[in-house]
Amino acid sequence: MTFWLTALFAAAIVALVIIVTLLRGRLGGAPAAAYDVQVYRDQLKEVDKDLARGTLTPEDAERTRTEVSRRLLEADRVLQQSGGTRRAPRTLTWAAGLLSLLVIVGGAWGLYSQVGAPGYPDLPLAKRKAAAEAARQSRPRQAEAEAQLPPDGQMQQADPRHLELVKQLRAVLKQRPDDPRGLALLARNEAAIGNYTAAYEAQSKLIELKGENATAREFSDLGEMLVLAAGGYISPEAEAAFGTALRKDRTEPVARYYTGLLYAQTGRPDIAFRLWRGLLADSPPDAPWVDAIRAGLPELAMRAGVDFQLPPAPGGGTPGPSTADIEAAADMTPQERQQMIRGMVERLNDRLATEGGTAAEWARLIGALGTLGEAERARAIWTEAQRVFAGQAEALGQLRQAARTAGVAE
Repeated sequence: MTFWLTALFAAAIVALVIIVTLLRGRLGGAPAAAYDVQVYRDQLKEVDKDLARGTLTPEDAERTRTEVSRRLLEADRVLQQSGGTRRAPRTLTWAAGLLSLLVIVGGAWGLYSQVGAPGYPDLPLAKRKAAAEAARQSRPRQAEAEAQLPPDGQMQQADPRHLELVKQLRAVLKQRPDDPRGLALLARNEAAIGNYTAAYEAQSKLIELKGENATAREFSDLGEMLVLAAGGYISPEAEAAFGTALRKDRTEPVARYYTGLLYAQTGRPDIAFRLWRGLLADSPPDAPWVDAIRAGLPELAMRAGVDFQLPPAPGGGTPGPSTADIEAAADMTPQERQQMIRGMVERLNDRLATEGGTAAEWARLIGALGTLGEAERARAIWTEAQRVFAGQAEALGQLRQAARTAGVAE
């Protein structure tokens, strides 16, 4: 209520200033000729004073008096033709003032009702940061998030041969539960068939087995599996995994990407913008997270109040999502967005299979498949790429880096 009273009082003050201005104009308004008449009369008086003081000779005084008198008569004639001083009717003046008052007060009220937040309490920056932190600390745990997801039937759509391979890995690990290589393979392959819960359970066992020797990438993979199992939601458990990855290696890209996404989801666009802007600057053009970052940075900058111009995509880079793809993704659920990403990957895969492409495009496909958890397909593409680019050292180096990132090359 205090806000409304203050706003109405300020609007009334502005309207009052306008009314006073209108009234002053009505009382003091006069044509320009009226001011000319007064000026010439004053000049005639000054001529007489100058003659009395001796600063003008009688001849000069007479000549000046004649010229000023001629101008006075002309100004008076113009004044008479204009009808003298014209003033707006008092009623019209008051009506205009009251109309101004209604327009200012009513317009301000209507505009704020449409674009403002009536009844919403003031939220200084410190309070907003505190509220965002409280929401982040109190968000659902991993098990709660998974329980809210409907079954998506991904495992039933997997390749039967791939399912058989996963069954064999499970059987082997029952006999050798402390085999780190087997656990790593099981985690990646469980993720590849969409069984993300089993994937992060195997990854957790691998990390527990390796102890202090577990790498930043392995913690980052654990976090990503947790995110996929929760349908794109970043739980406290996933956050902890990414945090450990960044403590081991502050440049770990997947952990940086998801940490930025976490802060974007929990009301801290300023932190998310800083993380993603730095990651974009440090990433090669074909990194699988670059398109998502480029699509999200402008909105994060706007929400964070940062003046930011998205740098142009490097020339000759691999094609990213179209404007229509980005606009459509804004309204998608995490599951729909994941399907869209898979569709883009499949289109790239089909084009490379039929038309071929650059080493950067092959590397991007390998990296994207690794990010989606399709390790076997990524390994097959890596094997084929080595044949296609045999003898091209620079291309093979780029492909090998992508394959290592995807976890399919040493």
